[in-house]
Amino acid sequence: MSKSNPKIVAIIQARLGSSRLPLKALLALHDQPLINWVVSRVSQAKQLKQVIVAIPDTQLDQVLAQHLKRLGVDVFMGAEDDVLGRFVGAAHMTQAELIVRVCADNPLIWGEAIDRLITTYRESPCDYCYNHIPKNNLWPDGLGAEIIACDLLEDLDKKAQLASEREHCLNYLWNHPQDFKIKTFDPLEPWLRRPDLKLDIDHVADFQRLSLLPLHPKMDAKAIIAACSR
Repeated sequence: MSKSNPKIVAIIQARLGSSRLPLKALLALHDQPLINWVVSRVSQAKQLKQVIVAIPDTQLDQVLAQHLKRLGVDVFMGAEDDVLGRFVGAAHMTQAELIVRVCADNPLIWGEAIDRLITTYRESPCDYCYNHIPKNNLWPDGLGAEIIACDLLEDLDKKAQLASEREHCLNYLWNHPQDFKIKTFDPLEPWLRRPDLKLDIDHVADFQRLSLLPLHPKMDAKAIIAACSR
């Protein structure tokens, strides 16, 4: 890896076959599909060199692939039940050295949160860093992401045998925390310390709640927090 200037790639995990909320990635939130929100907001992170969406190679997900290609977004298609293998394939396709993992159910993800994540990872001795969920930190749920080196992702790919560790691509790491240095951190601003806020979309109720709020794709985090605190 080039330590001074590694190639940092965001890999967005998306699919249309979600059991909890089918076709979620193409649902329109304020007139734009969720995947459009995620891609455009992730692309605002200044330290990323590339953004790619990793999706299943199913007939249904061909619809999502064509939508993304029409937008000019890079796509990697891989096994539906092997998300870890899909991430490794996307990393190799882009020649990534550091990988920022993003879920497509985070339409309000914030580019600045991704940049802070990358900076914290590169300045701290750790194997993995995250700020996408309020676990041992004060971030809202859904503004941030996760980061891991491609070398370590490849190692996880060799070690992960359980179906749950293939379908949830970083589960092996969380299942063996004693083997890895895991790091997180708090937001700097008091107004951003809102671990009580859920900004991602898992269920119909989440989609309904965000659809009724005055949100738009170019909002900064402070405006988002204010709108979601009503």
